[in-house]
Amino acid sequence: MFEKIVALKKSGIKIHLHYFKYGNRGNNDELKEYCESIYSYERKTGTKGLHPGLPYIVSSRAHEDLIVNLQKNDFPILVEGIHCTGILESFEGKKRKILVRLHNDESAYYKKLSESERRLFQKLFFWKESSLLKKYQSHLPQNCLYACISGADIDVFREKYHLQNIALLPAFVAWHEIKSQEGVGNFCLYHGNLAIPENEKAASWLLDKVFTKIKLPLVIAGKNPSKRLSKMAHLCQHTCLVANPSENELNDLVQKAHIHILPSFNSTGVKLKLIHALFEGRHCVVNDAAVKGSNLEPACHISNGADNIASVIMQLYHQPFTEEEIHLRKRILHSTYNNAKNAEKIIAWLY
Repeated sequence: MFEKIVALKKSGIKIHLHYFKYGNRGNNDELKEYCESIYSYERKTGTKGLHPGLPYIVSSRAHEDLIVNLQKNDFPILVEGIHCTGILESFEGKKRKILVRLHNDESAYYKKLSESERRLFQKLFFWKESSLLKKYQSHLPQNCLYACISGADIDVFREKYHLQNIALLPAFVAWHEIKSQEGVGNFCLYHGNLAIPENEKAASWLLDKVFTKIKLPLVIAGKNPSKRLSKMAHLCQHTCLVANPSENELNDLVQKAHIHILPSFNSTGVKLKLIHALFEGRHCVVNDAAVKGSNLEPACHISNGADNIASVIMQLYHQPFTEEEIHLRKRILHSTYNNAKNAEKIIAWLY
């Protein structure tokens, strides 16, 4: 979202930012360079954020002051995610240009979180949230424009949720040039936010089902890993875990790895960690769910099942990454993940 703000500013758009803050996390000083005004709101957490019949991610962000401030002018509104769509009913019947950026099918995403979660309370919460989101997404207003992050998500929202005014808007990314290096790297890598149940499940699956079959070095890297995952990663001499790497440390791991192994158990949205690996890493091994509807298939090695993925890794481990593969990535990534071009799409829709 920061990259989106930067790209819109460079295109001449004056941005009035409304965002929800979480405690004392960070500040907005850097954003002041790009925004005409900045409004922050407290998210209603815990029981204060609950509302009968509404998903928690929506009801906890339904803030009266936000609606009042938005009604002070008639500027177009860009809504980030289903999370912030609680404002939409206040603008029904009014001639206000509104674009809703759909990050993924949140109902399907929360269902997968429920399946991956080990703690009973969290599992039940995710399951309930998925059910509420399915109902909520079925009643989204038709007078807004919706922008999906992948072609697969467009199909879901058209067919399952009957939204017609919908278009493709690729992710705005922090990587602007291909930095992948030719040759051979030193290890295999899985990275991601390990506090997310789905990512922990993928990392655990690789440790338990794939790297027990092949004795090649594997590094797991990411935020806030559980004690269980840390213990699993250090059971074998050829696997390890890097907890909470800095941005520079993570980029260094991405560039030095020879194979990025990024399976997913969730086919919604687009995986930013895969885009990161394609811009800065070497070989990428994924399953079908990781690339569904992304148009990134030609740049990846696609395999499904532990035995097949292990076989592909063995084939690639001593295979140098070539200049030809770098040219392929440039052709695919620069045409899709072009922040300036995608900012112009937003401007054309809203103005």
